[in-house]
Amino acid sequence: MPHAAMSPGNVAVVTGGASGIGLAAAMRLARLGMKVCIADVGADRLAQAHAALTDAAPAGAASIMAEMTDVSRVDEVARLEATVRARFGGTDVLMNNAGIQPGSTMFGPTENWQRILGVNLWGVIHGSQVFAPHMIARGRPGLIINTGSKQGITTPPGDPAYNVSKAGVKAFTEALQHELRNASGSQINAHLLIPGFVFTGLTSRGRAEKPAAAWTPEQTVDFMIERIAAGDFYILCPDNDVPRSLDERRILWAAGDIVENRPALSRWHPDYAEAFAAFVKDE
Repeated sequence: MPHAAMSPGNVAVVTGGASGIGLAAAMRLARLGMKVCIADVGADRLAQAHAALTDAAPAGAASIMAEMTDVSRVDEVARLEATVRARFGGTDVLMNNAGIQPGSTMFGPTENWQRILGVNLWGVIHGSQVFAPHMIARGRPGLIINTGSKQGITTPPGDPAYNVSKAGVKAFTEALQHELRNASGSQINAHLLIPGFVFTGLTSRGRAEKPAAAWTPEQTVDFMIERIAAGDFYILCPDNDVPRSLDERRILWAAGDIVENRPALSRWHPDYAEAFAAFVKDE
């Protein structure tokens, strides 16, 4: 059974909800009988997603909202929360999922870094800070689900702005859960969603068909709901190529760089290639 917050008649808000994992989550929650608001940018995508959700929801259009929202702007997130509260009475499930990955380089344009951090990290901070006090005040079980990334844990070379944003989401969500479990009267829990390789518009890179290694957004959302019901804070998703056991070894090796005083990102350092291969093999 899903978490109690995902009950019929309750309210879910999903940012980045017009496509990918966000839309899959919104569809799943709508089919559970929840009232759902998706927030995103792009009027056409929002309209298409709204229509699909309306068809899926048992109560139709009466239970579905779609709001143009730039989550990097706290005033727009505050407007989103107030609009949902005015129509549906409040929020029980918040999924801070909006994210972008245009690519970045260490010495690339400042504007590119600011946009990635604005959406991926500040979007999560804004959503949590704006919605959580109202969710706590409802006095009901609730969830805040923040979408992170394995790149925010193992921080591979190649896209530093994205890695920094997702590492920040991890640290923020850990602190948020600590705060929520110690807040008087709070029945809200935070969770960190850590997807594997998921075939979405963000990861397609021009491909029309899903690679065999990837999960679908729907598989990812089903796994997320299952692990939230089980009480997991870290929702570490496998995919069709990388099992959890391999993810665990990669994460442990990354932490070992500090403990063992190895070079930064030693997993990609030629002097440590054999040692890393042996570490992964010795599961």
